[in-house]
Amino acid sequence: MSLLRLDSSIRSEGSTSRALADIVEQHWRDAVPDSPVTRRHLGLAPLPSNAWAGAVTASATAEDRRTPFQQAAIDLAGTLVDELADAAAYLFAVPLYNFGVSQHFKTYVDLVSTDLRMVTDIASVTSGKPGVLVTVQGGNYSPGTPKEGWDHATAWMRRILADVWELDLDVVTREFTLVGVNPALDQFADMAERIKSDAENQARESGRTLATRTRPERVWAAGR
Repeated sequence: MSLLRLDSSIRSEGSTSRALADIVEQHWRDAVPDSPVTRRHLGLAPLPSNAWAGAVTASATAEDRRTPFQQAAIDLAGTLVDELADAAAYLFAVPLYNFGVSQHFKTYVDLVSTDLRMVTDIASVTSGKPGVLVTVQGGNYSPGTPKEGWDHATAWMRRILADVWELDLDVVTREFTLVGVNPALDQFADMAERIKSDAENQARESGRTLATRTRPERVWAAGR
């Protein structure tokens, strides 16, 4: 019943995405207390930004003709997919940055996608497994707000995780995390507190259900 957790915040302290993911993990752990967690912090220990190019070119190059850079890149991609294959469930904590997806998470997705075990015309190693995506936004881009549609990350992450990787996905979102930080947003303090409370409650529920949706036999079939 192992969990793979990926964090993408660039903050070493005070990360709201990490705090919300901690709630998910704690309630998952309450259900399966002895299960291991594999961690990868993409924000604080980024993957090489040029590794994707190396893995792409390596896949089109005979193994005995690959450069050391190409071989290292494709080996790294393999390691990342091994982690996905070995996990029974997933927790991704990815904040919205500049209205788009974190570059660290995008690099991760691109690199993982070079591995043949993740190609879209076969069942990938993640297919059918449960996952939770935690994402936080400094502002509010929900329907009816002045900046509706400015969140260019969440829909893309849903597409990758739920449709391409075929996860059984829950999404936990918290908006207005900059209320209390940016004075221009002070008028939304009460709303932000309600949003925070609702997101934390959803995180608790998602953590509890993450364990119950895990199918150990699917992990064995995909990872062994």
